[in-house]
Parts: sequence; C-alpha cells; structure tokens
Amino acid sequence: MANDITFSITTTRFDEDYAPSDASRITTNFANLARGERRQENLRNALSMIDRRFNDLAREDNPDGDRYRVELDIISVQLRFSDGADEEFPVLEVLDVHILDRVTGARHQGIVGNNFSSYLRDYDFSIVLPAANAGGGGFTTPDDFGALHGKLFQHFVESAAYRERFPQSPVICISVSTSRTYRRSGVEHPVLGAEYVQDSFSLTDEYFGKMGLQVRYFMPRGSVAPLAFYFQGDLLSDYSDLQLIGTISTMETFQKIYRPEIYHANGPAAEVYRPTLEHEDFQRTDITYDREERSRLAVTQGRYADEHFVTPHRRVLDEWAASYPALVR
Repeated sequence: MANDITFSITTTRFDEDYAPSDASRITTNFANLARGERRQENLRNALSMIDRRFNDLAREDNPDGDRYRVELDIISVQLRFSDGADEEFPVLEVLDVHILDRVTGARHQGIVGNNFSSYLRDYDFSIVLPAANAGGGGFTTPDDFGALHGKLFQHFVESAAYRERFPQSPVICISVSTSRTYRRSGVEHPVLGAEYVQDSFSLTDEYFGKMGLQVRYFMPRGSVAPLAFYFQGDLLSDYSDLQLIGTISTMETFQKIYRPEIYHANGPAAEVYRPTLEHEDFQRTDITYDREERSRLAVTQGRYADEHFVTPHRRVLDEWAASYPALVR
C-alpha cells in the first residue's frame, strides 16, 4: 500500500525577487513577507540579516565578516495517489539551505527542512483540534491526532523523490513553546550553544514525534532564546558546523521577525526560562509581518485540506495509514 502514494518536488529560489505562486501555501511564513508594498524591502532585509548572522557565527578565517552568503530554496512537495489520476495535492513546504564561500567559490550543501509548513498540519490544528474541544470539559486531543500527517511525512523522507535530492535527513527549527518551562542542562555545543531541556513535552513536540523526529533545544552564542531543533539521528554529529550555522542564521532571523517578543528581547534567557509573547522589553525589526493574518489563513487552508484532500480521499488514506509500518523508536 505504501507505493499507492508518491511525491514530486518543485523548487523556488527565495531571494529579493521572490513572489509566492498561486500553488504556494499563503500561510507559509516567508510567503507572508513577500506581499504588500514593502515586499522587496522585507525580503532584502531578511536575507541581509541571515548573512550577517551566519558570518557572525562562522568567524574562522573570516576577518571581515563577509566571507559567506546564504542561498535559500523553497522546496514544495506534491502528493499523488497512484491510481492513474493526474490530481496532485500540495502537502508541505520546507527550506533548503546552500552556503556560498566567497573566498574559495565553493558552494556547500546546508540542511533541508528549517521552516516547516503543511496543509495537513493546518487541518489538524485548525479544524480537528478545535472540533475535539468544542464541548468544553478540559483540553483533549484525539487518540489519532497527527497520525496520518506523521506517516505521510515519514513516507516522504523515505521516498525516492527525497532520497534522490537530499543526502541527509531533515532538521526542522522553530520557536520554543510558550506553554513550557526550559532549564539549562549544562551541555555546551561549540555551534549550537547552551542546551535547554523542557519540563514536559508540548503538543508540538508530540506532533513532530509522530513524524519520527526527536527534539533538543539550544541557544547559540549571541542569541537571546533557545531554538527547538527537530531531527532524526544525531543532531550533534550528523551535520557540519557550516550546516548547523546555516540553519541557525536562517531560522533565528525568521523568529526575530515572527516572534520578536522572544527572539529579539533585550536580555538573554535565564537558567530557567518561560517564553512569553506578552514580553514588552524587545526590539522590533523593520520587516513587516502580519501574525494575525497568518492565523486566519491557517484556518482557511485547514478547511481547504479537509475539502480537497482528507474528505474526498478518506477511505484511501485510512487504508494506506493502516498498512503503513508503525514507527519504531
């Protein structure tokens, strides 16, 4: 049954000329930056922030702080049922990082993943979860919450489409949860920085766990809050320093734009840290980002996934998921 679902990949360069296509998820964070009167200024400023942060972290043989440039591609993934139909459904988007060494001219493969956007995740969090809690009586999650999404993600990472394109497993890097408390573990990594551990798994941690990803939290040098890294394998040894720096510089920049209360605060996270969006001692970037619009559009796209993917293909999806091998941890 696993062969009944296949994937295809399209690539779009994310630069100052980027404009979201009609097929792109409009709730994708980088797509949000690329709309409006200041779209090109937003993109140019965001990319400059990424390059500055990369060179700040990659100091070896980089006396002028301008040796490296980060190049980003948006990886859009389409799903197709192998039943002869031509219909494809856009399931997720991630970012692929490349690093240009201006001194040697070499281009280094970074990490794929980074930002993570998914129609089906919008459906789970914006449609399924609210429906499960509509009656009151305390917060609850359905027993199979995120199960289909997790199996589809694992199937994609194991697919020929992924393996032919990307030599390593993905790493997703996002914000810490405002519902959890984090404490320094005492572990210090030369690139990732100070490790934090959470008091318990968040709903997001559990959701990514169903995707076959474990989580660790690190606050790199010069950062003011830890980032959440979701990965397979060994985060500390599977990737080079330049690869880790590429992910840090890219996603820390986006988080400064999306969640400045946490990632652009005027003071660093303490030994015990509880992130909050109510924090007032922070700096705003000069980049326009509409957080409220993104929340509204997540509901719209969750409904789209329900109407065009989940409901019309429910029987096939249920049969496929039931036949897919259980995750072995």
